[in-house]
Amino acid sequence: MPALHQQFTATVRDLGADGSGIVEHPDGQVFFVAGVWPGETARFAVTGFKQRFGFARMLELLEPSPARITPRCAHHGTGREDCGGCPWQFVSYEAQLEAKEERVRQALSRLQHPAEIAPIQGSPDVFGYRNRAQFKTDGRKLGYVAASSRQLAPIADCPILTPGNRATLQELLHSLPNKALRPGRNKDWTTLDIDEGIGAAEVVPNRRRPFRQGNSAQNLRMREWLAARVSELDPDRTVLELFSGSGNFTEVLVQAGFARIVAVEGVEDSVQELAARKLPGVAARRYNLFAEADCARLQEQARDASILVLDPPREGFRLAGLLLTKKHRLRDVFYISCDPATCARDLEIFTGAGFRVAGIQPLDLFPHTPHVELLCWLRLPPGKGE
Repeated sequence: MPALHQQFTATVRDLGADGSGIVEHPDGQVFFVAGVWPGETARFAVTGFKQRFGFARMLELLEPSPARITPRCAHHGTGREDCGGCPWQFVSYEAQLEAKEERVRQALSRLQHPAEIAPIQGSPDVFGYRNRAQFKTDGRKLGYVAASSRQLAPIADCPILTPGNRATLQELLHSLPNKALRPGRNKDWTTLDIDEGIGAAEVVPNRRRPFRQGNSAQNLRMREWLAARVSELDPDRTVLELFSGSGNFTEVLVQAGFARIVAVEGVEDSVQELAARKLPGVAARRYNLFAEADCARLQEQARDASILVLDPPREGFRLAGLLLTKKHRLRDVFYISCDPATCARDLEIFTGAGFRVAGIQPLDLFPHTPHVELLCWLRLPPGKGE
């Protein structure tokens, strides 16, 4: 095994799930390195190990990728004082989209009945798109967190934010230093959540804002994708919607004419917000979708549902199988995922129960990051499950 701080030269062979480059030491040890791209050759230094893998940092770039560009943000980088929020800002957007498509293909290749994957839909805006953010502050400095650390990386600007949020950031910066924003005992920092619905004066320290998809233009595309597909279905059918939040996709279902929708969310504030909207035909319910007992109770309550819509967090919906009892009536599943690996795992639960993938649409919600959204439609063939 290579020694700590040992230097070696290698060519980046691939990308990891977190967007880091994968290189191989001459003795065969695999290392993950931030800030490099496939095909690049560089000199590296070993920085640490974890289980079977190692970590390294680039010392000198010897052969850059043709896709490498100059980052637009002054805070981009891989050091302890650099923001870790946009790790791919050093490569062209075209190369980013190609890498995301490849990641999706690799993740879904293990499906028993692989479906045709549509070309990825890139973001109309690669800067100025982010409609929400969470800053960290110690009362003197404000910023994000350096990659793979607990280190506060101060910022003076953030070009991925929408103009309104960018203005809010400047107001918050101008309010510093602020003793009221010092972190509490045993806390590294105070969090400040913003979105386009509030200004700097309305920010409440350490209070999360209601969840919303972070790219408004791409969220509209996601809603349009769902609307186009449910328009082919009978609106008299009952819909079970999981991880409904405060109604982003619930609203699409209502507009499509569905009059029986059970919308389920685990966060009480979101359930109350959805209920307060009084969308026709929507019953907002709170269940812990990561608890077996709650999912079992939910299956009984939603036994008449034949359409399932779900938009889980990054960890996916591991308990999906609890809804697929012998008496289930589900025939169409619309799975909206933000992680290809957990999506592939969960799709196997449905395909194992007889569902076939009718279509998969990748979409880039967060340019300059390795994250990719998947819009999946699964259908149970006639005669199955009856």
